[in-house]
Amino acid sequence: MKFIPEEGKHLHEDCSTLILPAVSIGNVGQLTADLLVSSMGSEKVGYLDDPYVLPCVGNDAYGPVPNGDLALPIEAYDSPSNALTIIQQRSPVIKGMMLEFAKNMADFIAGSGKKHIIILSSLDFGKWQKVDMSSGLQIYYLSSANSNGADENCEQLGWKKLQDYDPSQKHWKYLNDLAEGNATPEDTISIEDELEEENYYASLPFAALFSFLKAKGLKVTCLLCYCSEGDNTSDAFQLADAACKLLKPNQPNTGIEGVKWRVSLSWMSVYGPPPDVSIF
Repeated sequence: MKFIPEEGKHLHEDCSTLILPAVSIGNVGQLTADLLVSSMGSEKVGYLDDPYVLPCVGNDAYGPVPNGDLALPIEAYDSPSNALTIIQQRSPVIKGMMLEFAKNMADFIAGSGKKHIIILSSLDFGKWQKVDMSSGLQIYYLSSANSNGADENCEQLGWKKLQDYDPSQKHWKYLNDLAEGNATPEDTISIEDELEEENYYASLPFAALFSFLKAKGLKVTCLLCYCSEGDNTSDAFQLADAACKLLKPNQPNTGIEGVKWRVSLSWMSVYGPPPDVSIF
């Protein structure tokens, strides 16, 4: 993975925390990254080139007007006032190449001097075993702070640890061994294994990123929510608010409870123009 800086720009050394979406159902992590980039006074400092990410190109995603600047598959944004770097990933990883991509991303992040990595992603609502919507959207987390994935700070914020995380379970153990360079050919996980119910969470992109980043000795926190395909902008607002609670950014009143989030320009064209009323 290669970082190509914008002309005259670079990754700020003071931005010790990095936020990274893991592409998953509903694209909630990517939508959340949009909100954070648009609302935190971020500037694009460059983009990342990786052979395992599908190519794509589009118009400027953040505006305030579409001035023709190209948006590429993986871009890096810095918010020095919040000591924060945000990576936005707009296209998926090539099928079967997620582990290679996660290794490349972990190598880049570790080499860039970041201290705390926050991974934003979503989980299939159909896999939720104990549904509790009494308090609205529930945020789940997974942390490298302890071997069992628990984190006291996240618990104090009212979030629940991802209950299905078991580092001794075969697929999670395989990811950990692979990230640490201890996996053997006999440990290889087959496609049939990935389809098993107990392997659902460990087969997702966030799990690969979490394992490889953790193996680098970095502090890693995954923020997760359950969702379905469709309009998941409301989930993105909730996940962005959760990220801000974890970050405690210098920017006051950031979040849905304070000043409104700034929606990115790209959201205006998510569903295209309204239908022509003459057809009704």
